[in-house]
Amino acid sequence: MSERDVFEYAVLRVVPRVERGECFNAGVVVYCRARSYVRARTHLDEARLRALDPGADTAGVRAALRAVEGVCAGGEEAGQAARDDAGRRFRWLVAPRSTVVQPGPVHTGLTADPDAEVERLLDLLVR
Repeated sequence: MSERDVFEYAVLRVVPRVERGECFNAGVVVYCRARSYVRARTHLDEARLRALDPGADTAGVRAALRAVEGVCAGGEEAGQAARDDAGRRFRWLVAPRSTVVQPGPVHTGLTADPDAEVERLLDLLVR
């Protein structure tokens, strides 16, 4: 049996009209301290977005989701947060905020393969 490490994850929710509080899942962020790993994967269901808000800024929501992925990847285009260590990036991404893309509560688990965990959670909780 391969060694399993503790990981944390949060679901990314799209809340097109914050005042209404309606949302749907559009991504996951996974962090594994033991492996200095942080990664986000997203999937925007545009039909769900339009169902909740026909006038939603689809391009803006997609850009916000891509920005989360960029912070996790550590790219220069993602700004200062992308230069922090994996744990700080995760904590910054899962901090509560009142925007169209919001993180859900943080959950934990055990994994031998964080990359596979990201895909599993995206399939289970988003797609």
